[in-house]
Amino acid sequence: MNLVGNLFGSSIGRKILMAVTGLILIGFVIGHLVGNLQVFSHPDKLNGYAHFLRSLGPALWIARIGLLVAVVIHIWAATVLTLESKRARGGEPYGVKTWIQATLSSRYMRWTGVVVLAFLLYHLAHFTLGVVQSDTFKETEALRHYKMTADYHVLGFTVVRAGSEVLDVHRMVLLGFQPLVVAIFYIIAVGLLSLHLLHGMDSLFQTLGWRNARWARSLRTFVMLACAAYFIGSAAIPGAVLTGLLKPVPVTPSVAAHP
Repeated sequence: MNLVGNLFGSSIGRKILMAVTGLILIGFVIGHLVGNLQVFSHPDKLNGYAHFLRSLGPALWIARIGLLVAVVIHIWAATVLTLESKRARGGEPYGVKTWIQATLSSRYMRWTGVVVLAFLLYHLAHFTLGVVQSDTFKETEALRHYKMTADYHVLGFTVVRAGSEVLDVHRMVLLGFQPLVVAIFYIIAVGLLSLHLLHGMDSLFQTLGWRNARWARSLRTFVMLACAAYFIGSAAIPGAVLTGLLKPVPVTPSVAAHP
């Protein structure tokens, strides 16, 4: 049997697929958060960053398709492994002692996975597609545009020049989190995602053979700190909007005007 057949046709192969796709998705959520934290800087930062990503064109779509494939494979492998586990137990649940010894994140791994998937779909509809965006943001075309006041750089190269008119993603994010229900939903969702990452990162180290008796405790501490930092960083954005620490910059005619 070839390598692909071994990966998709055996339990060990499916665990490796889950670990590798999980690693890809972890890299994405961390990079996504780092980019989004620019919301705490001048609007030029987040707006320039978003415009740069859009300017990648085909490369951006290749990355999106790659992430979609990783998500599908991750969900498929998790589902098949869960069904195999149930069949191996004859459909009986785990014993009480085993359940008590399990960590909170591992007990609810499947449920947090379902919620994370729902959150991902809503997040795409909210900010990427804009179909559930705030009526305040959609009410006038002027609010959707922003004129860069400074150059935006990536690795020292100017990728968006001052004076360029770009989509006002900074304002979109702040207005998007102003409804209390939406902000609370995001905070709860990233909390569940952090729990999912806690068990997932711990498991992938084991699956890929990166954890041993000597490293186990240190890796566990690193994973817990990383997931806590991810939650704090992710929750900080809607939290700052709710508390008024982040407010949309007033739109002036010179900023909103079309060329």
